[in-house]
Amino acid sequence: MGWVSAGDYEVALDDGKVVCRNAAGRRLKSVPSKIADEPAVVGLRQLTEWLERHERECLATVERWLVRSLPVPFAVVAQVWPDPSWQAALRDLVVTGADGEVAGFLRDADAERGLGLVDLDGDTVRITPDLVRLPHPVLLDELDDLREFAVELGVEQQAQQLFREVWRRPATLDSEGASVEEYAGGSFKEQRFLHGRVTQLGYRVRGGHCVVSVLEDGRTVEARVWVGDYEGYEQAETGPLMFTDSAGRALKLGQVGPVAWSEGMRMAAALYAGRDIEDEERAA
Repeated sequence: MGWVSAGDYEVALDDGKVVCRNAAGRRLKSVPSKIADEPAVVGLRQLTEWLERHERECLATVERWLVRSLPVPFAVVAQVWPDPSWQAALRDLVVTGADGEVAGFLRDADAERGLGLVDLDGDTVRITPDLVRLPHPVLLDELDDLREFAVELGVEQQAQQLFREVWRRPATLDSEGASVEEYAGGSFKEQRFLHGRVTQLGYRVRGGHCVVSVLEDGRTVEARVWVGDYEGYEQAETGPLMFTDSAGRALKLGQVGPVAWSEGMRMAAALYAGRDIEDEERAA
């Protein structure tokens, strides 16, 4: 932590926050308002804002890789690993081989030495793949066992992988069906509250639908839940979950892959969870 002058004080960054000390070297509880416009203070605060955005962007990018099960070139992972924000987002993720078998938990990436992993025997190993495979959890066999092992290892994933909610298609699914009604009918007092729920969850609205896109097996599938095409003050309800291809054509449920199914159900369930319970109880 390096201190820089700011008027009669000195300021620095400590754990992502701007801290201040007086001329006697005593650290203050807060930055005095009279030096708030000092270039050093303004610069450090702008830096903290940038670092926070950078951390969010790194994490969001890694989670997109997971959701899409996108193999990432090893060279890319090795290049970004020295950056603390990238490293925090990638650390402890499950890496699989080309055959889908678990290789281990990611602990290091070095251009010369390859990936450093902790394998399922608890040993540290090194591999040098051309592509780093970070699978969606629904694709991991024996997910519950992996979760237990991760807890034993003290694994803490910033990116949601092992402990991401997953939904598996039921064996009794009507493959010719066009929609899932399980989370339809969630009541919201006002449509703007439903749209606010979409934003809160990190999804987006397009054409009146809350949507999430998944790239699976080389094709894009979009999960959709109707939420209304304007943010009005009238009562609103969540619609059924449907799936479309990249051209907007409706897919039968049997045509939907496991990742798209899981992410669509995750979105629909999260929207439904924000419904107005009191309104439903009064209606009942």
